[in-house]
Amino acid sequence: MSMNQETLLAGRKVSKKPNWFKFDVRAYTMIGALLAIWVLFSLLHERFLTPTNLSNLFLQMSVTSILAIGMVLVIVAGQIDLSIGSLVGLTGGIAAILNVWYEWNTIPVIIATLLIGAAIGFIQGWIIAYRAVPAFIVTLGGMLMFRGILFGTTGSVTIAPLSPSMKSIGQSYTGDIIGWIFGILALAAAGYFILRKRAARAKVGFEVEPLAVSLVRMAVIGVLVIGFVYLMNSYKGIPVPFVMVIVLALVFTFISRNTVFGRQVYAIGGNPEAARLSGINIKRRILLVFVLCNTLAAVAALVLTARLNAATMSSGQNYELDAIAACVIGGTSLMGGTGTIVGAVIGALVMASLDNGMSLMNLESFWQYIVKGGILVLAVYVDIYTRQKKKA
Repeated sequence: MSMNQETLLAGRKVSKKPNWFKFDVRAYTMIGALLAIWVLFSLLHERFLTPTNLSNLFLQMSVTSILAIGMVLVIVAGQIDLSIGSLVGLTGGIAAILNVWYEWNTIPVIIATLLIGAAIGFIQGWIIAYRAVPAFIVTLGGMLMFRGILFGTTGSVTIAPLSPSMKSIGQSYTGDIIGWIFGILALAAAGYFILRKRAARAKVGFEVEPLAVSLVRMAVIGVLVIGFVYLMNSYKGIPVPFVMVIVLALVFTFISRNTVFGRQVYAIGGNPEAARLSGINIKRRILLVFVLCNTLAAVAALVLTARLNAATMSSGQNYELDAIAACVIGGTSLMGGTGTIVGAVIGALVMASLDNGMSLMNLESFWQYIVKGGILVLAVYVDIYTRQKKKA
């Protein structure tokens, strides 16, 4: 052991309890709840766990997941964005106008839509960060303005149909071979990160889980990935929008965990005053958080518009609430400073599973609102209870 490692360990109280037993209770509770929902609906309806329905389920959750990925950073930073639902409608409408009315090709449409989303995020973030206007007010105003602009620019009419290449963004699937390649890459990435984290902890002298435990975790992930690819290939393949969700989740997980920017965002949400005293440029970080969130809203708009093959006046309505609910259900604290990208994606999957299962059972729509509302309240209660228990 090196001198630096001995010094580090000397000034640190090392728990005698092995670290691999310190599970994230909220994360495992959430995964358990998702499995319970799937088991329940599979018993109530024989079609729930069929490849066709699961493919539709992952396709349906894609838009909410993309929005939740951006919303996590906003909430972790201690802010909120109520405008992303209307922004989905507006940027989706603009994309459809450029593609249908002006006959732009798909690539220029994508670039223009993303730039508009980023520009709107910059404007909102600048007002919030540099003019100290509360995010709730700025984004609430944006929610109303963007919906009004959508009505004005489209003349309140549905714009359709999109070009085949544009439509493929939301309706295409990977082939069998590409699906298996994607699965192999996912397995390799999971194994790499598990072993890399284990090696990094061992390098600085922290206690690590036994190699057998790491191998079991990799085996479990392998079974899940192989089962997922097999089920998707049994229908049409992996939906391209879900592939986009996985890629974005990996990218933003890396940003949030392994970059200075990500750590600073968590520091700002956890203790703004301490972050300011440590030299973090809080205004610039909040500005960038809103740029990223609104850019992802534009990505979600492209996926939704392509999936529907049309831009409608109701596109994105209440999606901001679904994104916030997915984040909270996935463990993101509304108090700021706590939350994960993976948790938000699982939260979106929980909500989509509830919608899908209740639709298969032909339950009236009001039950969906009641159930999702109750789960959201329960998730916030668990968050507050957990925080109070830690302080006690």
